[in-house]
Parts: sequence; C-alpha cells; structure tokens
Amino acid sequence: MSFSLFRDYLPLLITLTVVSTALWLAHILLSKRAGLSTAARFPRQLILLGLTVAAIVVIILALPTDVSTRNQLLTLLGLVLTAMLTLSSTTFVANVMAGFMQRSVKSFQPGDFIRVDSWFGRVTERGLFHTELQTIDRDLVTLPNLYLSVNPVKVTRASGTVISCDVSLGYDVPHHRVEVLLLEAASMAGLKDPFVRVLELGNFAIGYQASGFCTDLSQLLTLQTRLRTQVLDHLHGAGIEIVSPHFINQFQLPVLGSFTPTTADINARGNSAIVARPVADERSPEGLIFDKADRAGKIEAMIRDMESLSNSIKEAKNGLSEVTNPAETERIKGQISVWDERLKTLAELVENAREHQDKD
Repeated sequence: MSFSLFRDYLPLLITLTVVSTALWLAHILLSKRAGLSTAARFPRQLILLGLTVAAIVVIILALPTDVSTRNQLLTLLGLVLTAMLTLSSTTFVANVMAGFMQRSVKSFQPGDFIRVDSWFGRVTERGLFHTELQTIDRDLVTLPNLYLSVNPVKVTRASGTVISCDVSLGYDVPHHRVEVLLLEAASMAGLKDPFVRVLELGNFAIGYQASGFCTDLSQLLTLQTRLRTQVLDHLHGAGIEIVSPHFINQFQLPVLGSFTPTTADINARGNSAIVARPVADERSPEGLIFDKADRAGKIEAMIRDMESLSNSIKEAKNGLSEVTNPAETERIKGQISVWDERLKTLAELVENAREHQDKD
C-alpha cells in the first residue's frame, strides 16, 4: 500500500524537485547577476514571475489525480489569477504598466534629481511597482509608478540647470542698480552666465529674480544657499532694504514730492559700496543627504561603462579574423586583455557598491 502510494506521488516529487531547482537557478541567473542595471533587471523580474506561474501549472499537471480534477484545478487557478488581476487592476497591473511606460520614455534614471508634485529628491531605485527617492532630509520615499505616470515629473537635466532666487525691493530703488548688484551676487555664488529678470510690478514692491547656470548637480543645494546669501550680502552691503509683498513702507514726503528715483540715484547706481561676504570653503551637504542616490547613480554609470566595454571587446574579437598583420593582431589582443581587466574591476566595484547599498 505504501509502495503504491509512493509510486503514485513519485512524479509529483520529481516535478517539485525539478521545478524548485529550475526556479532557483533562474533566480540566480536573472536577479543576482552582477553588472545588471535597474532597467535590465526589470524585464528579468517579469520573466521570473512568468516562470513561477508556469511552475504552478506544471505542478498541478503532475498531481496524482484524474484528468477532470486537474482541469478543475487549472480552471480554479485561472479564475483566481483573473480575479486577482481584476480586483487589483488599479494598483498591481496599473503600476506594472506605468513602469513599462517610464522605461520606454526613459525620462529619468537612478541618480537623477526629479520633482513630482510636492516630492523632490534623487532617484535611488526603479522597481517593478515603485520608484524610490532620497529627499533633501536624507530619508527614502517610495512612490508608486502609477503616481509618477498621472503626475507631471520634472527632471533636472544632467548637463545642468538654472538656479534662481526671488527678492522683492521697493520702488525707490533704481532697477539698474538692482540688476548690477544681483548679477554680481550670482557671479560670486559660482553660477555661470547670470541674468536678472523683473518678475512683477506689485502694489508695494518690485519682484526681481537673480538666476544663473549650475553645471555641477552634485553642488545643487550648496549653490542655491550660496546664491541667497550672496544676494543678501550684496543688497544689504549697498544699503538696500529687502521687502516682501506684504511689507508696506511709509515715508513722510514733501508736498508735491515724488517717490520715483532721481537722476542722481540712477547715475550713482554703480558707485555703491558692496560689502559681500566671500564664499567660504564650506562642507557640501549633498554628499551626506544624497548618499544612497549618489551611489545608485555611480553604479548606473559603471554599468553603462561595462556594457560599452563588452561591446568593444566583442567587436575587437570579431575583427581579429580579418587582420593579417601579426603585429596588429598582438596589439588588438593586448587591448582586449586591458579591456577584460577593466571589465572585471568594474564588476567588482559594482558588486561591492550593491552590497553597501543593500545594508542601507
């Protein structure tokens, strides 16, 4: 009796062993392989999910039951999967499809600065269902992919961005004088190609905006703070009072007096003494705030270098058969050897960086 029972369940045991081993190997090959970017891991996760569903179907087919029972179990499995997809379509399927859309658009990648609604930070991870941000307070925020698809995503370009500072000044200050001071403040803050805009002619104050180009995104927060402090130092050093739209100046004017700046004020716009605080060699806070996002961006860059090296090695090996000069052949082989060593070094760096990232 026991032998007959063992014989009946032997196919099921063999199937379980084979399926478990196959899934384990697939998990190692698809998920644990060093050098895969986040975008490359995404389709592999879907493949692993499909293999799991296929494994369940194979196990049902291997059950020691009659055909009608297996058909009923397969029908039940189909109904369960259909119900799950239907009930969770607003979250599960929608997030997966949103993830597909983001990867096809390729609007951002790990290490980029993005702003979504009220959230601002650097991308640390792009998963199957979510995207992880590291905010300016160093915390990690998980945003569903569907949320990123239905809301506008502002991506800071890797080539640089414009940093601005808004300030409100009274009508008694000539705008020519203000523009000179703001341009000098933006230049001393370390911004390139500074410019000044007049934003608003309000009821009680004029709105100005000092802007400049930031090419080093790793200093984004530092340059924002530096621009504001330089604007303060330049305006206060020139004796100019900074007001807000809710601040009302009251002056006792003479009869038939005018509140507009005089010609003497306009001509003296460049003669004001500027007592600006020099830029100190302060410690940059970005390295502490965006440590995980910075590591993710470096990992992504190293993976791109690995892919480029792999393509170069493949092209060089394919071209060896066409080379007839022995010296040229040795040179190409030496170059391939150098690229191989570089590829191994990058793979080790990526693996170590990911181990540290997993500990965070």
